[in-house]
Amino acid sequence: MYVDELQDYPDCRLPYKRWCHLATDGTLEALHAFAARLGLQRRWFQGQATHPHDDLVPSKRAHALRLGAKAVTSTELIARCSPRLTALGRSVASQLVAASSADKQTLSQEQEDPYSHGTHDD
Repeated sequence: MYVDELQDYPDCRLPYKRWCHLATDGTLEALHAFAARLGLQRRWFQGQATHPHDDLVPSKRAHALRLGAKAVTSTELIARCSPRLTALGRSVASQLVAASSADKQTLSQEQEDPYSHGTHDD
């Protein structure tokens, strides 16, 4: 099971405006069983063919992580869990995950040293 980062959706009509996605690279039955452990109703499942998932508010995301879900970026979640990408082959998904990891490392380095790219005035 995987959860991506929380996103804000300020224009959404729902009573909550912040959530993430729960998806799996396994079976839908396993995803439904995990969602049930979180207390999600089956009717909330979003079964799009391209990326079947459940939405999780922050408290449910935290619970999912405590139950063993792995935190990944949105790009990684799609690469690992999209049935269409899985059908194309794991090599495509691996390339997307590697690219996402490289982007994450660059962002982390920039956060550690925001002046490392010569964008400040001396």
